Amino acid sequence: MLWFRDPFPLLLNNNEVDFQIACDRYNGIPSDFNNNPNAGFTYVKANKRTIEFYKYWYEERKRDDKMADQEVLNAIKFEPKFKSIGLKVRFLDTQLFGGFCAIKTTDMNKVITMHANCCKGLEAKLEDLHMMLDDWKKWKQQKESSLTMTSKHNNSEQQSYNDPHFRLPWACPQSWFKH
Repeated sequence: MLWFRDPFPLLLNNNEVDFQIACDRYNGIPSDFNNNPNAGFTYVKANKRTIEFYKYWYEERKRDDKMADQEVLNAIKFEPKFKSIGLKVRFLDTQLFGGFCAIKTTDMNKVITMHANCCKGLEAKLEDLHMMLDDWKKWKQQKESSLTMTSKHNNSEQQSYNDPHFRLPWACPQSWFKH
């Protein structure tokens, strides 16, 4: 996981939520359980509801040993037992908390974190995360040098930037064919 900006101001200001989670697909409604969560990034308050939820989630992983944790979460999130826990969930926007499954919607002007949970194997994750970090560094350098040049020539001018996107991961998609 890469952290490009500090996520805590956005997360800590929401005192009405117990469990906040990144998504593979986000429909624009943070409370909608039809969002497809991805456990690549979670922010959890320690309380009775989250403790009960994690116990339930852990037990339910036994349903099918081939299911990943987020697949189990997607299976249980509509069940009566889950609802009875009363967990207050917030699904996080993929433009802010991105993952390789949602990379097409992530731009460098907005991104806070990026995870590689979609990849199989450490090698593919590291390859694409390094590429992404390199893109970020180059973009930041370009932005900073452009601002420096602008301020030297004309203090009143504002440099505007397009919404640059990271290069698409290439090792991650290939990792599914290698395993």
